[in-house]
Amino acid sequence: MENRYDLSGSLLHWYDYNKRLLPWRENKDPYRIWISEIMLQQTRVEAVKPYFDRFMEALPTVYDLAEVEDDRLMKLWEGLGYYNRARNLKAAAQTIVQEYGGQLPADYDKLLSLKGIGMYTAGAIGSIAFELQVPAVDGNVLRVLARLWGDDSDILKDKTKKDMGRRIMEFMPEDRPGDFNQALIELGATVCVPNGKPLCDQCPWDTVCRAYKEDLIDKLPVKTPKKARKIEHKTVFLLECNDQIAIHKRGDKGLLAGLWEFPNEDKKMDAEDIKEWMTAHHMEDAKVEAAGKGKHIFSHVEWHMEGVKISLKTPIESKDYVWVLKKELENTYALPSAFEIFRKIL
Repeated sequence: MENRYDLSGSLLHWYDYNKRLLPWRENKDPYRIWISEIMLQQTRVEAVKPYFDRFMEALPTVYDLAEVEDDRLMKLWEGLGYYNRARNLKAAAQTIVQEYGGQLPADYDKLLSLKGIGMYTAGAIGSIAFELQVPAVDGNVLRVLARLWGDDSDILKDKTKKDMGRRIMEFMPEDRPGDFNQALIELGATVCVPNGKPLCDQCPWDTVCRAYKEDLIDKLPVKTPKKARKIEHKTVFLLECNDQIAIHKRGDKGLLAGLWEFPNEDKKMDAEDIKEWMTAHHMEDAKVEAAGKGKHIFSHVEWHMEGVKISLKTPIESKDYVWVLKKELENTYALPSAFEIFRKIL
């Protein structure tokens, strides 16, 4: 059995010399830590950095976040995906202002009660910002611990996450719980990596890691195979008139709820279908041309899209879309990255 120093001491020593310099690590501001943790869900560290800097410049306090207009918030989040994360941030900020005087609560259960904050995020904020003795078990940590202990439990099950969280608590030092949690996450992100061969020769735990000693690296961690994604076909219409473009707002529920998009139909359309669509929308005389193809992968569905560019002499009024200046797509209207390939064509 590993002793306490073998794990926590060697890990923290490694972390002190190898941790990455990240903008949200500059201080222990709970607000900055919270925003970074939400942004880092399903997004790589390098991709998050510019978003984090821009977000902090625009909304430096929880009060700014609580009061921001939805369209402005979506624009700041544009490209990060999983837009409900941003909506939950705003809802939680409003709770923090109304119930906690604008300060994130230094209490694990109260953090957990905030919208969009689950066990991992509450553990990360609690330990890093407030030095609470709580685990922060994400995918990186689960991979590291499964290999360390030779544990073949399914890491996608909540029971496994809770069991590993309880077990690692035995090794958490009282004086540095936040650094300990960050070190575990860092180890998984940079050494015991998710895809490809782990850098075991750089690991502080190579002498105690069962997967390393027993040649189980390729077999751990164990995950339930994901279901195959559903494929959906779309025809995307780029309706333009000089320097204007038509955009449509999605409904309040479902995928990409409340975001702007180019008008589209949920099917693959041939030339005859497109002609009928144009007639139905009073665009019979407009110039039409193909406008590229795109594919976008969500967690459970895959969009296969074909673009159609329709150039009009005058904007046609419709309850289905609004006309905006093309340059407003850059600074005002949040367009999901699914449509980025078509924005580039404009």
